[in-house]
Amino acid sequence: MKITPLDIRQKRFETALRGFSRREVEAHLELIAGEFEEVVKENIALKEELKRTQLKLEQHQERERTLQETMVTAQRISEDLKSAAKKEAEIIIADAEHQAEKIVHGAHQRLVQVVEDINELKRQRTQFESQVRSVLDAHQKLLETFKGPSFADRDYARVEDNVAYLSQKKANVSE
Repeated sequence: MKITPLDIRQKRFETALRGFSRREVEAHLELIAGEFEEVVKENIALKEELKRTQLKLEQHQERERTLQETMVTAQRISEDLKSAAKKEAEIIIADAEHQAEKIVHGAHQRLVQVVEDINELKRQRTQFESQVRSVLDAHQKLLETFKGPSFADRDYARVEDNVAYLSQKKANVSE
């Protein structure tokens, strides 16, 4: 049962023969009621302050939880970003290496083709030189052949005799 200052003030005692002085009892009850009222007011004020403090504490705890969750989320996002950046870097490096291999392979193929072209040109040059030598040799032989007395010069008389003989024979056959 809760006792209020009003309960103390309104409490009435029965009077008995030789009892306490009524005035002193009432004065003492009034004093106790006043003190009790002060204690109750202070208790109410303290309870209200405690509620405000608890409310602030709960708000701070909620903020702390939110901050912790935010930090954990930020840390996870940071780790995810690092992981994604690392994967992207690995992909870029792999792609660059692949492109470099293609370029090197292409350059090697081109080098092989250029060497083959050079060898083919050398072969064609050798063949051309050989053909030119053959033509020169043939012309040289022709020149040497024409340098000496010709067939017509050597055997001109004999050819004329043959022509005359054949002309006579033809005339005889026609007759």
